[in-house]
Amino acid sequence: MVWTKALAADDLGAGTRQVVKLSERSLLLLNESGNIYAVDSICPHMKLPMKKGKVSADGTISCPWHRSEFDLADGSVKSWCPFPPVVGSVLGKISSEKNLGVFPTRVEGGQIMVDV
Repeated sequence: MVWTKALAADDLGAGTRQVVKLSERSLLLLNESGNIYAVDSICPHMKLPMKKGKVSADGTISCPWHRSEFDLADGSVKSWCPFPPVVGSVLGKISSEKNLGVFPTRVEGGQIMVDV
């Protein structure tokens, strides 16, 4: 494990998110329901930004573009490209289903640390 300082914990208030670059990766940090998550900042479908993705009560984040849904805990696909209606299923075939990269986090000495 390589724990890397990502951001001061005070800079990621409840319900906020921020994109950071660590070890050549662009990660999206989210502070949701008292948990801090680190996920790839781009959707694995068409490489579009996840920053404005909706987080649901069941712990998933959805891509704001084609609404693919991923589990925040392990990155597994919950739904692959269901939007827009009818066309989404065709767009989903552009790229095979891929999990969203997720990375362990912890807070240490007032810093958010990510294992990248």
